[in-house]
Amino acid sequence: MFLSVFDVFKLGIGPSSSHTMGPMTAAADFLDRLRASEVRHDVRRLWVTLHGSLAFTGRGHATDRAVALGLLGFRPADLDIDKAEHALAALQASRRLTPADLPDIAFDPASDIVFDFGPPLIGHANGLMFHATGAAGAILVSETYYSIGGGFVVTAAERDQRSETILGGQPAPPPWPYPFATAAEMLRMARASGLTIAGMKRVNDAAARPDVEVQAGLDRIWSTMDGCIDRGLSHEGTLPGGLGVRRRARQIRQQLDRERGSNRSQPHVVSDWLNVYAMAVNEENAAGGRVVTAPTNGAAGVVPAVIRYYLDHCIGGRRDRVPEFLLTAAAIGGLIKHNASISGAEAGCQGEVGSAAAMAAAGLCAVLDGTPEQVENAAEIALEHHLGMTCDPVGGLVQVPCIERNGIGATKAVAAASLALRGDGSHFMPLDNCIEAMRQTGVEMSHKYKETSLGGLAVNLPEC
Repeated sequence: MFLSVFDVFKLGIGPSSSHTMGPMTAAADFLDRLRASEVRHDVRRLWVTLHGSLAFTGRGHATDRAVALGLLGFRPADLDIDKAEHALAALQASRRLTPADLPDIAFDPASDIVFDFGPPLIGHANGLMFHATGAAGAILVSETYYSIGGGFVVTAAERDQRSETILGGQPAPPPWPYPFATAAEMLRMARASGLTIAGMKRVNDAAARPDVEVQAGLDRIWSTMDGCIDRGLSHEGTLPGGLGVRRRARQIRQQLDRERGSNRSQPHVVSDWLNVYAMAVNEENAAGGRVVTAPTNGAAGVVPAVIRYYLDHCIGGRRDRVPEFLLTAAAIGGLIKHNASISGAEAGCQGEVGSAAAMAAAGLCAVLDGTPEQVENAAEIALEHHLGMTCDPVGGLVQVPCIERNGIGATKAVAAASLALRGDGSHFMPLDNCIEAMRQTGVEMSHKYKETSLGGLAVNLPEC
């Protein structure tokens, strides 16, 4: 099993990797498939249906906007916000797409993006279907996509093929130097090789691209994360979406700055710094700003907050060890995605903030010189204490409880790393078993608590 660090940490935009980045990517991919089709010159109209969680919370997550942007040729990693807004305004006025190498296509976002509130598609809770029709209205090309978390998208055929590969027996080992698919394998390979978890992860990534590109990519990831924290700490105002949620990170940071060096600070003030770093990221995400999936947008604040905590507050924190943090975190995120899920629509928030906390705990433990066994222990502690956490965003927006929840996830990650470093790495519950427990919990969790906003906090609102 191999998932690149650049698959786990992807540059994109808010508010959701599953509901924004994934659908945008799917829409752009569908245009590419139309261009490759023999009937491409006959296409006259295009329409899209959103299913499952994409339908129930799609408006709050700006899924319709993301689909339109993808059909306009934009992709999450390099989206220019100003150009995107102009293109959307032109589309709303003309109700036509003018893609390169295709005829003009009729498409009205207001009527041609359909929110289907029936049962979800069978392949995943986040499903969407694209249809291209000809002059007589007959469907010429159709494709079904699943947005499976963290910005990852697969077609229905790709998902079925993947299932058949798993069910069909033992596939050929992948050509990666350290192809660990479980935490137990990861620890065995670390012991045999003498490498750290980050070291093995880096060797794997360097097998696919020059190491200088790996380093440049890691630097870009942290630069984007760090910049997102700074933007969140500098902005004020009310977040979009209609809930009237105000940004708080800047005000809290100002309070903390005033208290530096004074005798008014409580010992637990470091938790306030962790919270404010994470909240800054997720306020930017809620506003549709540029973030890095870590492993998702809804959980994008945890890993950056813990890295910033390491650099600004830990004794001996070093910028040159941030790549080690990211590689270690990516290894844990890959294990969780491979063996369970990082999708809130599939596993609840345990799959998002829980996974992010496990990744951050592992990364911090590693850069504080933890052994691979201690790193695995840190990840397990953090994940274990998020089991059962539901995803019930109020109004379908990634704001309440998501913004604060990232801060609490960051504080749990630091506590988990600290506990693991106090031991020798031996512990009762292996990470693999904890991941399986999370998978089973997600399967049995009611759909009301898996990003549909049909239960929990989303339906228990204050009366005005």
